[in-house]
Amino acid sequence: MRGMAETTDGDGLTVGQTSARLGVTVRALHHWDEIGLARPSLRTAAGYRLYTAGDLERLHRVVVYRELGLGLDRIRAVIDDATTDVPGALRAQRAQVAERIDRLQRLIGGLDRMIDAHEHGLLLSIEEQTEIFGPRWDPEGPVKARRLYGDTPQWRQYAERSASRTPEEWQAVADDIAALDRALGEAMGAGVAPGSPQAHRLVERHRDVFAAHFPLTREMQVCLARVYEDDPGFAAHYDAVREGLAGWFRRLVDADARAHGIDPDTAAWDGGR
Repeated sequence: MRGMAETTDGDGLTVGQTSARLGVTVRALHHWDEIGLARPSLRTAAGYRLYTAGDLERLHRVVVYRELGLGLDRIRAVIDDATTDVPGALRAQRAQVAERIDRLQRLIGGLDRMIDAHEHGLLLSIEEQTEIFGPRWDPEGPVKARRLYGDTPQWRQYAERSASRTPEEWQAVADDIAALDRALGEAMGAGVAPGSPQAHRLVERHRDVFAAHFPLTREMQVCLARVYEDDPGFAAHYDAVREGLAGWFRRLVDADARAHGIDPDTAAWDGGR
């Protein structure tokens, strides 16, 4: 670029005028001037920079390539280096843009799943739910749960897990639950007593299995065991495994809670133990 000349006849645009015309910031123009990418050719007697028509043409090219995502060094090469393979540079930039678009599309997909999970809980079709959880499964269960617990931290934790879980992973969760149910039924049939070492292990196993949904403290487990016994739907589920299983399991949970210094009668869902 030629050296800066002085003018007194009003030729050229000021930095502010150039910024407004090209839609770039004054700061960007100053930076491009400092690194020698696009310098104003003129300066007034008072020392103000002025951009000529030729300067504006160069700036326009800089802006075009910058909007295409090229870095300033690459822009300089494209504009000033006659040996630069411009189509090749643009193809390389296009490949990078396409890769970013692909990442953004995957990000949008992940955001959509997270939104759906927070709003609906279970991201499975009714057919998938029935196949995984069995014919007694109520597809309205997650809807009811969202209505009751949608504002709780536990629902948010459940949704975050659900958003990334595949049908195969849900099948593994369902298999763990079914195996636990069978173990509880067998233990009840074998006469396992509340407060016994085997009973404590079963209560611990229940918390581990339930952690697929969200972490469960002992106090929360006491509250959940109450629901298992009192709610007709849960009670029917456990009665189908073994008659009276829900009540028996509640006694196991209560005994385990007492062994850890928790009074089942005052246990609260938001308790920290």
